[in-house]
Amino acid sequence: MDAVKDTVNKIILDSQYADYLALIKAARNGAVYGAKVRFPHALVMVFLFRSGPLREKLALIFKATRTHARNLAKFAVAYKSTIILLHRASPSGKEESFHTFLAGLIGGYLVFGRGIQSSVNQQIVIYVFARVVLALAKLSIQKRSEGGVGLGWEMREKVQRNAWPVFASLSWAMVMWVFRWYPETIQPSLRSSMKYM
Repeated sequence: MDAVKDTVNKIILDSQYADYLALIKAARNGAVYGAKVRFPHALVMVFLFRSGPLREKLALIFKATRTHARNLAKFAVAYKSTIILLHRASPSGKEESFHTFLAGLIGGYLVFGRGIQSSVNQQIVIYVFARVVLALAKLSIQKRSEGGVGLGWEMREKVQRNAWPVFASLSWAMVMWVFRWYPETIQPSLRSSMKYM
């Protein structure tokens, strides 16, 4: 047993295997995080809004959890693989700023952009989109020296004061309008939530 342990330790510490181990770690972390996030959400949503036998409800919870975990693992591997390839292909031998954008673009397309748009994938992408919009609003008010776009002090203050209220108000205004006039276009779990409320 000690020989196996020593061999595994040598592989883990050998830099020639670092990229492969990073891919394994990315897959594991994506799957674990996806399961941790989706399981409690699916549990609550299924028991609140679904009818049917317990076995069917448990199957839905398992399916949603598996989908979320699998897709985050796939994204993490696609992203990390692209980063590794771009890093190796870079003339400077270093990670460039566009590498992360390109790797995210490729991973996002491969995992979330093509094929069937499941409700789980839609929820993941919408969550990410909303967080990015808020992050960009924050970035817009940072000084250039801090990595922001360098708006004037007065404009930064206005954006800082109004970004969240505008975002929240417009989001609710749009969802209520769409729900009232075009409910069939809203994702089923949101539609169920809106009907219940």
